[in-house]
Amino acid sequence: MPEQENGDTRTRLLEAAAELIAAAPGEDFSLREVCERVGVRMPTLYHFFGSKQGLIDAVVERGFELYLTEKEGHESSGDPIADLRDGWDSHVRFGIENPGYYTLMYGKVRPGYSPAAHAKPTMLLRELTDRAAAQDRLVVDPEQAAAHILATNIGVTLRQIILAEPDPDLSAAARDAVIAGITGEGGGTAVSDEVRRVASLAASMPDVLGAAETALLGQWLRRLAEHMAD
Repeated sequence: MPEQENGDTRTRLLEAAAELIAAAPGEDFSLREVCERVGVRMPTLYHFFGSKQGLIDAVVERGFELYLTEKEGHESSGDPIADLRDGWDSHVRFGIENPGYYTLMYGKVRPGYSPAAHAKPTMLLRELTDRAAAQDRLVVDPEQAAAHILATNIGVTLRQIILAEPDPDLSAAARDAVIAGITGEGGGTAVSDEVRRVASLAASMPDVLGAAETALLGQWLRRLAEHMAD
């Protein structure tokens, strides 16, 4: 069954690339080593992906496919705030369990560039914040609420990937602080302190994102902290 074999080979190449990326986040990886791990020649890789960037883009798409499969497997509790908490935890868990995919999905940023694959997870998050707003449970508009959650969630997850050490206490504290900030249940000071802590940690991270991207993430988080403290 040539079609199935082609699909298997393509998937194995994607997984091999993700494993290499996870082994050395932020560093370049060898296409030759990807091929050696799968047992194919370079022309086979180019047949499926066309170029190294094509492979990277496909790894990102594959990562989002896996992420959405996991997300869609969670049943709604019926409470949008509870679902936001659960969504935060599943986001962090996915990143820790799939560091190769995650560092490409959310770690390689370019100002003004948002891959199409980002759209569906963002839409799912907005659906929850829209539901929370409809129940009059937010003190910020739903778009801002989603942005606050996503920015901090990514920062917390990247930190744990980079240090190769889960930090459930930081994740839970940041999650609860952000939820408190968008719902008004705990005031803005707690969330701004936690977000500043993540921003400080982002600035001291090993250079996984690249100097410009690391500075951008830190600036993004600091602005978020200032906004939520107002």
